[in-house]
Amino acid sequence: MEDYSKYLEKRTDGNSVIKTMKKDPVAVNNNNDKLISSRSISLEVKNISKVFDSSVSKVVPLKRVTFSVKKGEFVSIIGPSGSGKTTLLNIIGALDRPTTGKIFIDGIDIFSLKDSEIAALRNRHLGFIFQSYNLISRTTVQKNVELPGIIGGMSSTDRKRRGLKLLDFLGIKDKAKFKPSDLSGGQQQRVAIARSLINNPTIILADEPTGNLDTKTGQEVFDLLKTLSYKFRRTIIMVTHNPELAAETDKSIYIRDGAVEKEILNN
Repeated sequence: MEDYSKYLEKRTDGNSVIKTMKKDPVAVNNNNDKLISSRSISLEVKNISKVFDSSVSKVVPLKRVTFSVKKGEFVSIIGPSGSGKTTLLNIIGALDRPTTGKIFIDGIDIFSLKDSEIAALRNRHLGFIFQSYNLISRTTVQKNVELPGIIGGMSSTDRKRRGLKLLDFLGIKDKAKFKPSDLSGGQQQRVAIARSLINNPTIILADEPTGNLDTKTGQEVFDLLKTLSYKFRRTIIMVTHNPELAAETDKSIYIRDGAVEKEILNN
């Protein structure tokens, strides 16, 4: 197998790709009494709450959630349906805003930014993998992979080069000209993983990435994520209902009724 590091650059520092953004020099840990160098922390979630107003009452899916994720760490977020896992992932991914609290990515207080800066950060720093793949059916696998690069202003030559190399690494380069509907579920999720990597993100956010797959294929996809974390120092945050997969990550954060119930460091 070709050396993947040739086309997935290792991120060993905390430098932002968005030069205009100012970084918070420190991030605060869960106990709020000890300062952690921002160079060792990829993500800091601080007292995040989310409140939805309805005509009948207020719905509070998240209640003062606080935790941190180190660079290169593989973290699972686990909990029952309706516990707030996906809402939390959407806020971490800047797809939604919290009612209160802050999110720091590589020391950047993301919700202090302008909307245009948040969009740029999301495109450059974050890669998304969804349970339902979210591929565009009318275009090819290669074009699906290249899409974040197009949005981010990557040149056509670089997009094609990186996209094909990522597909090669994931074992589906021969499917580059196919439409997503011509692929199996496992192959479509590999396309989604390639798409999430095209801009060399700081953090990969995976929402139930094995949820639509059979056990064998799901384990193969999960093993790819582990490789990205352990060999190539990608920071990965994965929402899952599967306790067996969660136990194979570096740390599991259990969410219940919108709050962190416990954190477990896995061996």
